[in-house]
Amino acid sequence: MELVPGRIPDYLVDDSIGLLRADDRVFEAMLDGWRAQQLARGLTTAHIKTSSRIVTRFQEHTNEYPWTWLAHHFEEFLADLRTGEPPLKVSTLRSYTTAIRAFTRYVSDTRYGWVAFCDRVFDDIPAQIVFDWNSPRHSTDDDVPTGRRALTRPEMQSLFDAADDFVDAEYAKGTKRWLPALRDSTALKVAYAYGLRRRELTKLEYVDFGPNPKVPAYRNFGAVQVRWAKGMRGSGPRRRTVLTTPEFDWVVDLLQHWLSPAGRALFPTADRSRCLWPSERAGAASLRTFERAFARAREQAGLPQELTLHCLRHSYVTHLIEADYDPFFVQQQVGHQHASTTSLYTSVSSDFKQKTIQQMINRRLRLDNQDGGHDG
Repeated sequence: MELVPGRIPDYLVDDSIGLLRADDRVFEAMLDGWRAQQLARGLTTAHIKTSSRIVTRFQEHTNEYPWTWLAHHFEEFLADLRTGEPPLKVSTLRSYTTAIRAFTRYVSDTRYGWVAFCDRVFDDIPAQIVFDWNSPRHSTDDDVPTGRRALTRPEMQSLFDAADDFVDAEYAKGTKRWLPALRDSTALKVAYAYGLRRRELTKLEYVDFGPNPKVPAYRNFGAVQVRWAKGMRGSGPRRRTVLTTPEFDWVVDLLQHWLSPAGRALFPTADRSRCLWPSERAGAASLRTFERAFARAREQAGLPQELTLHCLRHSYVTHLIEADYDPFFVQQQVGHQHASTTSLYTSVSSDFKQKTIQQMINRRLRLDNQDGGHDG
């Protein structure tokens, strides 16, 4: 048998060794093997422990073992969780679904030896019991919350104007608040110009920016290395490179000014770290800092209160799509694994939709006319 992480242990395939309470021993060995397989995949120990607890809880609920599990066992388990006190959220049910699906995929994979073993010892085999038709919908299938919709271009302009007006007002009054306000205004624009998540924004360092050899006009701001991108569930942060696009090339001058002696360097803590957004005392500005700055600008611009900082990322995706950028390029820019996720970030305007429909009508009319001409 191929030596793969998580394969059935030798003591189970040795017929000369008897097992006391065979059902429990085999289930424990399955869990141990699954943990080894997950470690080999690079998942975190915290994720592995949580997943194992979920599978154990499912086994205790069914009072059955993996080689006798059926789809209705899984359905009853979720139904009880959903109707319990308190009922679990759908997002929690998804995490339970993911763990059980992964475990049953593991034990039903013939490479690990469990199928042949269970068939010989228990006269039954483990199989997948989690399917699309009996699972909660994936989060990417849900509608985008109102607070995360894309801003229209006029709304975006109003937001940034409000942030800049606050900087000017504090500077005119001679208060020290103008410098943090300048930082926050710059950060909001950078978040929009690169489609960054909130954590990605706060973790930026000035060394993360670099040139794009294909576009020397962008100088040292042709691309940004995002080192704290969102990883898969159970894994650490991923990295991705986000290119500066012509649609947002105004960010080059903005960053040039921020990293000049008239910007970031004015913070007394600037020389203590490489963080792009230093705080007034020590370390980097927090996520709460930027959320408050966004809320203040949103209020001063008279925008709906349900809008959140994350809507800047939705706006980035939407405005690139409206500018006719390739959807796959946009997907790579924002670090989505699935195109369906990127599509949910897109809330194009009515004008764009109408323009697209009109283009399709015109294209169809041209084709019809061409066909008619050939027939004649």
